[in-house]
Amino acid sequence: MPRASGPLAEALARRTVLLDGGLSNQLADQGCDLSGGLWSGRVLAERPDQVAAAHTAYARAGAEVLITASYQVGYEAFAARGHGRAATTALLRRSVELAARAAEVADHEVWVAASVGPYGAVLADGSEYRGRYGLGVRELADFHRPRIEALLAADPDVLALETVPDAAEAEALLGVLAGTGARAWLSYTVAGGRTRAGQNLPEAFAVAAAPEIIAVGVNCCDPADVLPALEAAASVTDKPLLAYPNDGSVWEAATGTWHAPVDPAPWPTGAWTAAGARLIGGCCRIGPARIAELATGR
Repeated sequence: MPRASGPLAEALARRTVLLDGGLSNQLADQGCDLSGGLWSGRVLAERPDQVAAAHTAYARAGAEVLITASYQVGYEAFAARGHGRAATTALLRRSVELAARAAEVADHEVWVAASVGPYGAVLADGSEYRGRYGLGVRELADFHRPRIEALLAADPDVLALETVPDAAEAEALLGVLAGTGARAWLSYTVAGGRTRAGQNLPEAFAVAAAPEIIAVGVNCCDPADVLPALEAAASVTDKPLLAYPNDGSVWEAATGTWHAPVDPAPWPTGAWTAAGARLIGGCCRIGPARIAELATGR
């Protein structure tokens, strides 16, 4: 079956669409080595077949949107490990191509979302869960622009501006997209009713008024933080909302490990939908089995 025949924005106007789950945990479950600062980008470079297999696993579970393996691919980080600029551009495009192949052989329509991870992701030190990098909007825009240009050249259906910890970075991303005609969603990572950088959520979500943004919400956060964040978003925008939390675990950058919650928070997806969520899925530590449950439960 071909990739989705219409824009994702049109589908969101009609119904809830199911996202995939965490790519890194699925690659790990497939036996891939994610050690080192490149994380899933290392697998993209060394074992593209495994990335394709992970996308296929999510499509078979019922995911209608596949998010590419480009989250942690940055020119500076890859250059420090011997990858030239042209090689990194090729990897960014490869990430879209691999997801597109999985979409094209699925038994249902699937959109491809090119992941644009935050600046902190390429630092590989947990900075995406803190924000406040010490960079201005212009510097952040200069960092993101070549990555976005390379991804758009590969023709994804939409960009996933995801795990954004800071409203200033969201502003930078939207500045890069302005006038391009591209479509994207904007997803903050949040904690305790604020962005990870500590900003007021309604003010942060208000940044997403740009016409390029088709949906706004949260990802890679505790499930308990989702509903309050969606309500904050709904107070300042009438755009479709999105939610793809992790399992409530906390990332410890020093050891490179997740610490699982003693009492995992429930996933009240009905309440999320009632609040306006039209893109729902999972992030880190959420695998195909959980996505299949969401697909069955809709």
